[in-house]
Amino acid sequence: MTKHQLGRSELSVPPLIFGGNVFGWTADEAMSFRLLDALMDAGFNAIDTADVYSAWVPGHQGGESETIIGRWLKRTGGRDKVTIATKVGKRMGSGDEGLSRAWIVREVEASLTRLQTDYIDLYYSHADDPSVPLEETLQTFADLVRQGKVRVLGASNYGAARLKLALDTSVRLGLPRYECLQPGYNLMDRTGFEAELAPLCRAEGLGVAPYYALAAGFLSGKYRSTADLADRARGAKVKEYLTDRGLRVLAALEAAAKRHKASMSQIALAWLLAKPAVTAPIVSATDLGQLAELLKAPAIVLDSETVAELDRASA
Repeated sequence: MTKHQLGRSELSVPPLIFGGNVFGWTADEAMSFRLLDALMDAGFNAIDTADVYSAWVPGHQGGESETIIGRWLKRTGGRDKVTIATKVGKRMGSGDEGLSRAWIVREVEASLTRLQTDYIDLYYSHADDPSVPLEETLQTFADLVRQGKVRVLGASNYGAARLKLALDTSVRLGLPRYECLQPGYNLMDRTGFEAELAPLCRAEGLGVAPYYALAAGFLSGKYRSTADLADRARGAKVKEYLTDRGLRVLAALEAAAKRHKASMSQIALAWLLAKPAVTAPIVSATDLGQLAELLKAPAIVLDSETVAELDRASA
């Protein structure tokens, strides 16, 4: 398997990163352990999570995903074989949020405790916090890197102007910079990334790890009408995609899948991997069958005509 360097950092990741938001939500602890074991066996050793996962579930406070990963790490004892990304900034069940020094310093310790490790490979700002000076946030992250608690920094959900300002601020102050951007990006959600963020990331040499790579499961083709959304955990999000454009994208995916003898999900991921700015999409699965299917996507190389067809359908 070819691994890809994350920005200008020391980290290299497989072509797909597993999204741990499902741990403790749509995958219980036993299934989460099986998924993690299968990922390691297949060589896909990068796991993405966040302190806030899964505070949206009734009765949860956040930290549930990190806790499961920590228990798995303790059981396996293979911390040095896993690249772990987590995040800080979104509102926890306690109501705390943001990128102030006080909150980051407190919350990184909570994440380390839950993960049962003494360092985080990739630590993201989960969302921009305009109420806190960038200098304060970036200096705090730099201190964590200096202390050995964090190896590499990343940003998620940043606009191009703020991301450029953060990068320039790091240079001006001589601080570690964000080496990876985690944006929402897929065949259904293109303009927010492609217009300004993609050119910036390429110019600055940033890694890009898109979330919602399958548009909350819509691009798998299993949702064709509102009736298909009944009792689905991501139903409200998927409903946004049930438009004429969405159905056009599904038709193009289905045609490409038939030509390549692949699934629609695999083609949707292969489209992302064909984009020069993308380093490694983030994908999730809730059972071993789904996981096995998704992990075959990097072996599919789309020709330029198929990429162009998908581009046109999703324009």
